[in-house]
Amino acid sequence: MKIDPTLLRHLAAQVKREIIAVCGTNGKTTTTNLLDTLLKNAGYRVVCNNVGANMLDGVANAFISMASLTGKLNADYAALECDEASLRHVVNHVKANKIILTNLFRDQMDRYGETEITAELLREAFVKLPDATLIINADDPLCAQFTRDFSCISYGISEDCNTQSAQTDEGRFCVFCGKELHYDYHHYSQLGSFSCPDCGFTRPTPDYSAQQVDLTNGLAFDVCYHGEKRRLDLHYRGFYNIYNVLASFAAYDALGLPADGIDAVFNAYKPQIGRMEEFNIGGKTVILNLAKNPAGFNQAIATVATDPRPKDVLIAVNDKPSDGTDVTWLWDVDFETLGQANVTEISAGGIRMHDVALRLKYAGFDDVSLAECDRASLQTIISGSGEVCYLLVNYTVLFSVQSDLQALEQSTGKEN
Repeated sequence: MKIDPTLLRHLAAQVKREIIAVCGTNGKTTTTNLLDTLLKNAGYRVVCNNVGANMLDGVANAFISMASLTGKLNADYAALECDEASLRHVVNHVKANKIILTNLFRDQMDRYGETEITAELLREAFVKLPDATLIINADDPLCAQFTRDFSCISYGISEDCNTQSAQTDEGRFCVFCGKELHYDYHHYSQLGSFSCPDCGFTRPTPDYSAQQVDLTNGLAFDVCYHGEKRRLDLHYRGFYNIYNVLASFAAYDALGLPADGIDAVFNAYKPQIGRMEEFNIGGKTVILNLAKNPAGFNQAIATVATDPRPKDVLIAVNDKPSDGTDVTWLWDVDFETLGQANVTEISAGGIRMHDVALRLKYAGFDDVSLAECDRASLQTIISGSGEVCYLLVNYTVLFSVQSDLQALEQSTGKEN
């Protein structure tokens, strides 16, 4: 782009049908890849930054990798994950037709600041695309605020799923008048059925609604939309994945594409790196999950808690620039829930292992091991007494741990 600053604009203009951008704090990688999988299964050629390189350079690389040496692009759609703060720069080059907004949580406070600042950065991007349709999470008041000013399609979970207590620590005040919101029920964080008792701001009725949710064996729920109902029965972990499935389905359907066979596509989808990714090491199941902020960690912990097996757990946190250098958010994570999760052994790792260990001590864990997160320490953790091992890590811990787990899986497989 230094050689040709107009390159991305030139390539994006060659997309034959539509460009869909996906942004938000959590879930954007999974949502983008689900949409990419749906489109490719339908026979379309798609530009997609699959591995989550979601700033301007990453978006440019996604287009360049599909282009010919002469700058010709043969693509029907583009499904692009975009960083919340970078979307305003991306849309100067790429005119998205639709924008999925997954949620807005406190994340990397040193970079984004509070959620109100992130929302304003997104608004700056949306204003540049007056003809675009937003596909927003109706259960998140920080996302629903945009329904007043922009053309929106919404999705949400339209029943109380008894996922947590009726309390939220962020996003609980009305963005228009400042009054504390009333909730009929919560799903997690500020997500749920909300209304403002003063100004009337309320959860929009979702165009794509999840109902009859069953979490006993994976995720099963009805998607209700435009008078139709489709039952999905998926082998995914994590309640939060209902939102990712709803968002990708809403975008796919809004493109006017047939929904025949999508059940099989959703079921066959393999999560990206560190999204409840499973390994078999010496006959033991090891589950790796990326968690980078309080909302993400709380949902990962909730998923761990639903697994009744005795388990070993590693919590590993770095504070490099791409992680966020401020780790005070550790005190907003509900680590106390792990005390009732049948945890046999717990370890703290990463650059901020001592901060993690201190937080776990205050959560009621008196015996916390420290781990360097190298291959030897991972092997020790995996060899613990639990039937399953969960590794909850943030960004810059993820890739090295995943590489070591792959190597351990391969070596133990050969031994077996």
